[in-house]
Amino acid sequence: MPRLTRRHLTIATAVVAATSAAVAVTTAAGAFDGAQQAKSAIQSGKAKNVILLIGDGMGDSEITLARDYTVGANGRLNMDRFPLTGAYTTYAVHKDGTPDYVTDSAASGTGWATGVKTVNGRISKTPGSDKAVRTILELAQKNGYATGSVTTSELTDATPAVLASHVTDRGCQGPADMANCPTDTIAAGGPGSIAEQSVDHKVDVLLGGGKQRFDQKVTAGAYKGLTVTQQAQKLGYQVVTDSAGLRSVKSNKPVLGLFASGNVPVEWTGKAAAVGGTDPQRCVTSNPNRPSSTPSLADSATKAIQLLEAKQRAHHSKQGFFLQIEGASIDKQDHAADPCGQIGETAAFDRAVKVARDYAAKHPDTLVVTTADHGHTSQIVPLEATPPGLSSTLVTNEGQQLKVNYSTNTPGQSQEHTGTEVRIAAQGPLAYRVLGVTNQTDLFTTIREALRLH
Repeated sequence: MPRLTRRHLTIATAVVAATSAAVAVTTAAGAFDGAQQAKSAIQSGKAKNVILLIGDGMGDSEITLARDYTVGANGRLNMDRFPLTGAYTTYAVHKDGTPDYVTDSAASGTGWATGVKTVNGRISKTPGSDKAVRTILELAQKNGYATGSVTTSELTDATPAVLASHVTDRGCQGPADMANCPTDTIAAGGPGSIAEQSVDHKVDVLLGGGKQRFDQKVTAGAYKGLTVTQQAQKLGYQVVTDSAGLRSVKSNKPVLGLFASGNVPVEWTGKAAAVGGTDPQRCVTSNPNRPSSTPSLADSATKAIQLLEAKQRAHHSKQGFFLQIEGASIDKQDHAADPCGQIGETAAFDRAVKVARDYAAKHPDTLVVTTADHGHTSQIVPLEATPPGLSSTLVTNEGQQLKVNYSTNTPGQSQEHTGTEVRIAAQGPLAYRVLGVTNQTDLFTTIREALRLH
């Protein structure tokens, strides 16, 4: 193990002692896989790979709801099994730098992607001067790392967008969507829409939804008249649209997977919350609107890791990869007050967490971080409670009833984010940096230092 500083040794000794004690009393609940894993998670030194998993809108309430429903109150999800856990703050800022206490996904993603706080709605640009800020993915590329982004949203949605684009407004997703970003258009000398920038960055693996954005035609520049998909093909991308196509791609060329016109359809369905509540319901663990040819988030994550690893091996690179994986529709179903859709997406995200942790178990030089971009509206409340907003009663896999409440906005309106701090957990090199209460921007520094980016 690399030499630790006095500060790191002090932290290490305290954490190992506390973790060893915790393991002795919490093994039945499965809080940790073992004290040795905790010890390895406080190592210093360089990471070869980083896998960052973002549960969009996945606050502690959303995690607890999925845990209670799927594995039981005393069970543990895969994301609960990280050896080191902390919390981080999520606030955005106004143009003058003062706090905006409730963030959206664009500002929050910009925080960890660039280390700079920005205004809500902005993608990897400064809050006041609207200048592009270099992202962690761009730094990784500069330093020879393979890069990837996997999501269940449109690939042009805020969270994937913050890695490989810079626009004034998150809505500027395709060439036809640039009304709010006049200076970012190619015609004005800007970098273009999020879709154009994402492929122009030559990210090695892009997997998600948003085909409708990539089907739009480029309006200026070298690719004028082509669709963004055709632009991607000109740049060497293999374009696939389903599981069979994803399985068949070769590792010697970049991959653009577009698995839905918009967001990837959710995995579970059920009755949305209602004023006055719903009758007790069991969630339906399928969705007739989700084609069977749609890869799961875990499958996409697995393939992305394989492709990124193969690329570096083929190039005999000493560097590894940076990969971001987003469970996007936890947030979207929270907005819609749809508890079954929300739980199903959290469970799907948790299976992707397992993929990452299984990989790290065989490659301990991999830093794995799981967190959220912001909290959200769902709350578990007593069965006898009569919330003024929307609520639903679920029958969990333990056979017990659970009431979930959505009351951050007037019924009929989209439910809102909250300004709470959220969980961040990690294992691998520099994982100890997530301990305590940190700032969202600290995650940028952690990844940058772990990969030794300059």
